[in-house]
Amino acid sequence: MRRVRLSQRRPPAVLVIVQNLPVPFDRRVWLECLALRAAGFEVSVVCPKGTNDQAYEVLEGVHIYKYRPAPEARGMVGFVGEFTYSFLATLRLAVKAWRRRRFNVIQACNPPDTFWLLALLFRPFGTKFVYDQHDLCPELYESRFPNGSRLVKRVLLGLERATYRSAHHVIVTNGSYRGKALQRGNVPEDRVTIVRTGPDPELLAKGPDKAEHLRGFKHLAVYIGVMGPQDGVDIAIRAAAHLKHELSRKDIGITLIGSGDCFEELKGLAASLAVEDLVHFTGRAPDALVAELMSTASVGLSPDPKNPLNDVSTMNKTMEYMAFGLPVVAFDLTETRVSAEDAAVYAEPNDVAAFAQAIADLVDDPDARAVMSQRGRERVETVLAWPIQSPAYIGVYQSLTGFHAETIGPAASATAPHPFPAKDLTITTAPAVVERSVARSVLSKGTGVGNGVRVNGVHYLASTEPSGGQ
Repeated sequence: MRRVRLSQRRPPAVLVIVQNLPVPFDRRVWLECLALRAAGFEVSVVCPKGTNDQAYEVLEGVHIYKYRPAPEARGMVGFVGEFTYSFLATLRLAVKAWRRRRFNVIQACNPPDTFWLLALLFRPFGTKFVYDQHDLCPELYESRFPNGSRLVKRVLLGLERATYRSAHHVIVTNGSYRGKALQRGNVPEDRVTIVRTGPDPELLAKGPDKAEHLRGFKHLAVYIGVMGPQDGVDIAIRAAAHLKHELSRKDIGITLIGSGDCFEELKGLAASLAVEDLVHFTGRAPDALVAELMSTASVGLSPDPKNPLNDVSTMNKTMEYMAFGLPVVAFDLTETRVSAEDAAVYAEPNDVAAFAQAIADLVDDPDARAVMSQRGRERVETVLAWPIQSPAYIGVYQSLTGFHAETIGPAASATAPHPFPAKDLTITTAPAVVERSVARSVLSKGTGVGNGVRVNGVHYLASTEPSGGQ
């Protein structure tokens, strides 16, 4: 635990807005909230409800206001309706949060790029606006709809540009996103900060092997993450077919951890390719099982295909593999190389045969795997881990508000004056155990769910950084 002494004035308040996911299920947002609380800020969140969620609750000192999510959108009219509903619901709860405690800063986490309008409503009161860019919405649209409307893309670019221009500061998740903010948004360099959402190496670390998870195979390759249409899990299954039918490799099993809207379709694909004996689906898995599988595996799979979004987005699962000391097989994507460096081998983008061959070559080279394992773990511990990233995040708010809390020891804290009860200043370093089930578990590429989220004893993951890159 850590205690902070606040300056004599009341600490600033921050309102965090997120539409994609409930909090604390959105890992990046929850880590940010805890970091702000640990630094002495007051924090409120507006987000959609998960199943059985309360409309208002306080977790770890964070005030969370939740609205009933809109029905899943279908078609352009449906998407417009969903965004309009969510915007109005967010505005209503933002006003409610304002009445409880006026906030000094609004942080909007995209998608969508529409909450700059809400921030403008509060600007006359001196409220500043931070844009936490989780996704490149124009690239997201282009990747999911390659032949989509050019008008829609222009609208998305316009909304993104308006958000950039309205923001007092922009937080991005990798260098590629920073480049977009500088070039496409004309944001000054000193108003853009990279904050990656790396794994916690204390929570994610290799344990003992469990031979039963090998299922009789000599080697195990694992995939962990969401199974949506853009995540490349079908490529992993086709690679299994290539290993079995073309390379005659029956010594490599593949375990797929996670779920998503393509889950049943992917199981059908495995059956149609006659690789049900090689490929095993766990669905969403408890913590203990995830750790055992990751500790037993020889290789971690990042089969995300190259497209306008994936190429510049950071894949959470890649860093999670590295935390467990797993060498990674991935396609040659710009930000995947930035994350993994030489802890991964890179196949020709979108080439199933090349991906399969890379798996085979890596499992056949234990010396290379050992070196990659060590380098990947070291990179997580020294560069990518959230405790290393969070000071840059807090620095943004200290700069905007001029507020700095002084860390103090237990003896000093007993006598230090506080503007609110001392128990509210005790910030734990890890999220509370919160029981939640989330109905809207189908996540688009790059949504804000980070890997390592544990809710109700279940390990939930996403295939990209909670913002295009960590």
